[in-house]
Amino acid sequence: MPSVVKAAVAYVVPVFAVAFLLGALRVTLVAPVTGPLFAVALEVPVVLLLSWAVAGRVLARWPLPRTPRLAMGALAFALLMLAEFATALGFGQTPTAFLAAMNTPAGALGLAGQIGFGLIPVLRR
Repeated sequence: MPSVVKAAVAYVVPVFAVAFLLGALRVTLVAPVTGPLFAVALEVPVVLLLSWAVAGRVLARWPLPRTPRLAMGALAFALLMLAEFATALGFGQTPTAFLAAMNTPAGALGLAGQIGFGLIPVLRR
C-alpha cells in the first residue's frame, strides 16, 4: 500500500472514531439544549484540533511532500465522507436526507469542518 494511502487511512480512522463519539454526545446531550447549530459550532473546533494533532503524528511517520499531502487529505476526506454516509444509512437516514442535511446551517458548518479536515495535511508542517 503506498504511503499516501497508509497516511490517509491512519489519519481518518482515529479522527472519525473520536468524532463519532463526540457526534453522539452532540446529538443526544448538547443539541437538545442548545440547538443543532450551536452544538456543531462547539464540536467542529475540537475535531479540527484533534485532526491537527493526528495529522502531525501521521506525517511524522510518513513524511510527505506538499503534493502528496494534498492527495492524502483528499483521500482522507473521501474516506471520511464515505464513513459519514455509511453511518447515516446505518441509522436509517436516506441518501436524500443525508445530502439535504448539508443544506442546513449546522450541516454546512459540519461540512466546512470536514473540508478543513481534508486540508489540514497540506497546512501542517
